[in-house]
Amino acid sequence: MELNASSTISLFEQLKSMIKEQIVQGIYTSGQKIPTEVELSEQYNVSRITVRRAIEELVKDGVLVKKQGKGTFVQENKITRKIEHTVSFSEACLANGMKPTSIISKRKIFDPDAKLKDEMGSFNGQKVLYIQRIRYADRIPVMCENNYYPYEKYAFLMEETLDTSLYEVLTNNDIQIGSPRDSYIDVLRATNEMSKLLEISIGEPLFYLHTKMYDTNNELIHLGKQYIVGSRYRFYYDEDK
Repeated sequence: MELNASSTISLFEQLKSMIKEQIVQGIYTSGQKIPTEVELSEQYNVSRITVRRAIEELVKDGVLVKKQGKGTFVQENKITRKIEHTVSFSEACLANGMKPTSIISKRKIFDPDAKLKDEMGSFNGQKVLYIQRIRYADRIPVMCENNYYPYEKYAFLMEETLDTSLYEVLTNNDIQIGSPRDSYIDVLRATNEMSKLLEISIGEPLFYLHTKMYDTNNELIHLGKQYIVGSRYRFYYDEDK
């Protein structure tokens, strides 16, 4: 593939269009590293300045993303989710044409400390069931889900594989999903633990979603603390994304 030096369209614009077309055709796929500036310069017989400008334009357009010390990558597809709706991760994936899967990374029963009791409310001395899952979209880790349940009512979750929608499992066990409360989103940097669980670099931006989910009887289902890869997820407010 060659660029046309005699064209009225500048070389960097030609290269920019060519790279975008290769992404559309699947030559470069979501999350894939593209060739270096030197390799692209040699491949298309243009200067590194031309390559650099084309790359910078594609980064500005959100088509590519630069990762320090690693190179330039095709921007990963983002899952979009309307923030004020009660939408499960699985539903959000399916709505975006992706296949959701999950694995349980931690599951244990323990006595809550004073802070957790305060967050979850009074449980009259009962234990808490903690389940951590890693949620995947098309086999790419997107979320580290940490849910805390009143153990006595949700002990049945100890026997569930939870590799599909949690809400579906709850509904099948006669739990009527109500609405979330005390929800907010912060932006954090990935710790060493999160970087390993989500297969990202330490310090990469994460959404931290804190919420309490209640059933239709106004009883707490779980306290949720979710860590979501910012480059792979997008919250929105309006109907038109």
